[in-house]
Amino acid sequence: MKASQQTLKKIERVIRKVVEKCPSQLQDPLLTDLYFQVIQETGELLVFDDDDNEITRCVVDEWIGNTSDSFYDDIQPILQRVLEEQRPEIDKINLLRPYSFVLMGEDRETIADLYLVDDDTILISGDLMEGLEEDLNSFLKKIMEED
Repeated sequence: MKASQQTLKKIERVIRKVVEKCPSQLQDPLLTDLYFQVIQETGELLVFDDDDNEITRCVVDEWIGNTSDSFYDDIQPILQRVLEEQRPEIDKINLLRPYSFVLMGEDRETIADLYLVDDDTILISGDLMEGLEEDLNSFLKKIMEED
């Protein structure tokens, strides 16, 4: 799915509103995660804090009525791209680490971590645990061979 400039600008505005409403570096951190809920039928993009308080919302016209089964997979790279581009703005938010921006579906189920930050790590796409099982299996095999 390609995103129009209008869609990208709307998502950027949402990020800026989140930055304005969240604690700044001069304030004590209160939050650990931000939740992006996208409602496929209406095209709404809502952002919530840890306590399920709505921070901001907008309607992404391109997403209204999109019935694709891969809708959430298709919008992830778009949201991640904007988050990456808005990193300097996001860094102004004072959040407890580790924190993440989570994509949720209409029923508030977690779909993906869009943006994950720990002390020295920032993960914008992919799965933090990706490849962990293979690494552990390789490690165990190496240990077994040494005995």
